Amino acid sequence: MAQFDKIAERFTRQIARRSSRRSLLAMLGMGMTGAASIPLLPVARAAAAEPAHGAHPGGAARPPIPSGLDQDPGDQASCDYWRYCAIDGFLCSCCGGSVNTCPPGTEMSPITWIGTCTNPADGRAYVISYNDCCGTSSCGQCLCNRNEGDRPQVRPQSNNDYNWCLGSASSVYNCSVAAVIGVALDRPK
Repeated sequence: MAQFDKIAERFTRQIARRSSRRSLLAMLGMGMTGAASIPLLPVARAAAAEPAHGAHPGGAARPPIPSGLDQDPGDQASCDYWRYCAIDGFLCSCCGGSVNTCPPGTEMSPITWIGTCTNPADGRAYVISYNDCCGTSSCGQCLCNRNEGDRPQVRPQSNNDYNWCLGSASSVYNCSVAAVIGVALDRPK
């Protein structure tokens, strides 16, 4: 150990002879600036490795989930599906459920938020009930956050930012469904 101490002392003294306090402070400043700029460098991030919307974790494209009905067009596993105009969460149609039903092992929250979406097949507006499915951990697939018609949190029935699972036996969120309640009435003129 004494040999190591002598080598370290000799190395430290040589550095002290060749440099000043100002140069040491300048080198420390450059090192700190360089270390602070490392997060700005272009690197491959883990988020870039996540599958794109509608893709399986393995990288294969997710097959579309059509309703099979002419009056209900679109891919139920896509955020662009007409019923999802005010949804915020994971789609149950990608998590083992459907656009109307929760996946097995979860329960539908009795509390809901609502939205009004236009069906492109008939051009009519429909009232959509968005229910959270609760009971197991988040699905983690097909995340959608569309805020069309979202209202401030002072009007909770029209806001999608709450944990609506608080009304069920378990407050653990899994995914969200979009059930058609009925046709929206036109506003009187």
